[in-house]
Amino acid sequence: MAIPFVSAHILPGKGIGDGIIHPILGMDHLFAMLAVGILSIHLKKSWQLPLTFVSVMVGGAIAAVYGLGIPTVELGIAFSVMFLGLAIIFAKRIPFVIAVICTGIFGFFHGHAHGTEMSIIVQPMLYMLGFVLSTISLHLTGIGIGYYSDKLSKYAVPTIGVCVMLLGVLFLI
Repeated sequence: MAIPFVSAHILPGKGIGDGIIHPILGMDHLFAMLAVGILSIHLKKSWQLPLTFVSVMVGGAIAAVYGLGIPTVELGIAFSVMFLGLAIIFAKRIPFVIAVICTGIFGFFHGHAHGTEMSIIVQPMLYMLGFVLSTISLHLTGIGIGYYSDKLSKYAVPTIGVCVMLLGVLFLI
């Protein structure tokens, strides 16, 4: 009997390796986490948004493990990609506190999706460590992309924002 895949998420396995690859293979997670890094560098607060995202993501994972159900978690994740793309486009005009609050909310949705899977795997703490390390790596990669894209062209960052936003729209559809 084949086990169906749910949404864009891979089925979790045994531990840290699966936790590491989940955010990379889940396109919704990948682009949201890169976008957090890109946005953070353009708000001139390169560590605060990623730290908020990762901290609240862990809280969302723990909440899911303890049974907090969120029926719209996939919608929240898709919306996070779209919003983060828009935020990159308009980074200079978004109040930092709004960016932090939204990043925290989105981190909770992403963490909840990871946490839902943690309850069915063999080594949940290693899985969590894996997705936390992967998320931090993706944020750092996003920071690098954001930093160097500014040096490429004044149109690079808005173009990245438009692409991320359009991916978010596709995830919503």
